[in-house]
Amino acid sequence: MFNPKELAFDKYADGLMPAVVQDNVTGKVLMVGFMNNTALHQTLASQKITFFSRSKQKLWTKGETSGNYLHLVSIASDCDNDTLLLKAKPDGPACHTGADTCFNEINLTENTAFLQRLEQIIADRKANPTANSYISSLFAKGINKVAQKVGEEAVELVIEAKDNDESLFLNEAADLLFHYLVLLQAKGYTLQDVTQILSARHK
Repeated sequence: MFNPKELAFDKYADGLMPAVVQDNVTGKVLMVGFMNNTALHQTLASQKITFFSRSKQKLWTKGETSGNYLHLVSIASDCDNDTLLLKAKPDGPACHTGADTCFNEINLTENTAFLQRLEQIIADRKANPTANSYISSLFAKGINKVAQKVGEEAVELVIEAKDNDESLFLNEAADLLFHYLVLLQAKGYTLQDVTQILSARHK
């Protein structure tokens, strides 16, 4: 259990403790800053991560200029109580350069990154159809055919769910997800449009 009273700010001559910020969903390290006791308590009170700027010698809430706030999800200290780990939900890029993280990493899990790449491929096949592309052929047949294919794959998944063949079930699940992504593109939407709705419902 995190207890702010146990933190060893006095280990540091300037009273500033390293604070590592991690994306609560992807696990990517977004940035590293420094906190004093006042910054910590402001973070806990506002639920927006606040640091102490060594260059400006004052408190600053990440996102106060850009709007890319880091919303606090949880906080923990290390075994020596002299370093903080904050898990957060970012509103946008964490780095002032516009990069997702201050370490120039894309703030996605490997699987999420693959889904985005797959969506890009599907969008490209829609915009630039090729003769030998299965995806292009689906788009050429129109929205009714794409929707019908999603329905067929959904039924096949339900059938496999009644049995215990892991390989068949997962392959049918993959087929359904793939054709679902095609349907979204056919309608002019992306998976992000759907996840934003789910995220809003979760809130």
